[in-house]
Amino acid sequence: MESNISSNSGYLTLQPLGLTPSSTLPSFIFSLLTYCITICCNLSVFLTIICNRTLHKPMFWLLLNLPVCDVLGATAFFPQLIVSMLHQTRVISYSACVLQAYFIHSCGGASLLTLTAMAYDRYIAICYPLSYNTIMTTSKVIILTSAVWLSDLGFMGILLILFARFKICRTNIVDSYCNNPSLLKLVCEDITINDYYGRVGIFYFQGFTFLAVVFTYIKILIACSFNKQARAKALQTCVVHVIVFMLLQFMVVITLILHRMKNISSQARRILGVSILIFPPLLNPLIYGFVMKDIREKNVIYKFKKKKVSF
Repeated sequence: MESNISSNSGYLTLQPLGLTPSSTLPSFIFSLLTYCITICCNLSVFLTIICNRTLHKPMFWLLLNLPVCDVLGATAFFPQLIVSMLHQTRVISYSACVLQAYFIHSCGGASLLTLTAMAYDRYIAICYPLSYNTIMTTSKVIILTSAVWLSDLGFMGILLILFARFKICRTNIVDSYCNNPSLLKLVCEDITINDYYGRVGIFYFQGFTFLAVVFTYIKILIACSFNKQARAKALQTCVVHVIVFMLLQFMVVITLILHRMKNISSQARRILGVSILIFPPLLNPLIYGFVMKDIREKNVIYKFKKKKVSF
């Protein structure tokens, strides 16, 4: 039941998971295993790059941002979900809800910006191979990484500051986790400024990154059409980036559409809504860690598996 509250220091109620008594334990185990696998796989990619000097190149330094995003995003979502299953309650404090929304949005935005920076790196490597080392210097990588995180964290910080100025009049979150659209539905005041700011965010994090990546890969394809060697190099390094980028873009679009569709069933909304927090963080390290040859051959898990098979 919704209630009027005069303070934002109370508790909120997330959307029920709809679990039956018989499905609670399997769901708890599945969520715990998914979280552990996500953390382990992302840490594996992160440590593989850090510990191997042959991977200390601009592309891999930029790639380091992805496992960081995935670990933070998964940690913002899974522990709260697992605890709610364990205690069979969907109550969350107001401050914890706002923090969860901040980290989830920040990780999603940083992932899109990182993939855009990586597309730029591939563009320079393939279209200007002789100038690559001159252009993609260590300082350039630091600037790109700083731009990704400062713009992302700053934008998301302002987004939640704009929300914090309101007094909420409802306590029911219409989603399985806290996010900006769900938080705004708790407000009974005029949210026009927040709405326009959110639209700017959609254009920047989705529109700008999509256009930038499409433009970059069109230029790469044009360059490859005149150079067979460049074409082979592009296939080895760019296909993985495109798959990961399009997967994330698709998931974000689905999430945005769900908040604007009123006729979709609550169960479908729950399943599709959490997909963006489950699949990209789980699949990204698998795609990069086991498909890209440079990382796969130096990955601890891959080496252990290969050694075990040889016995």
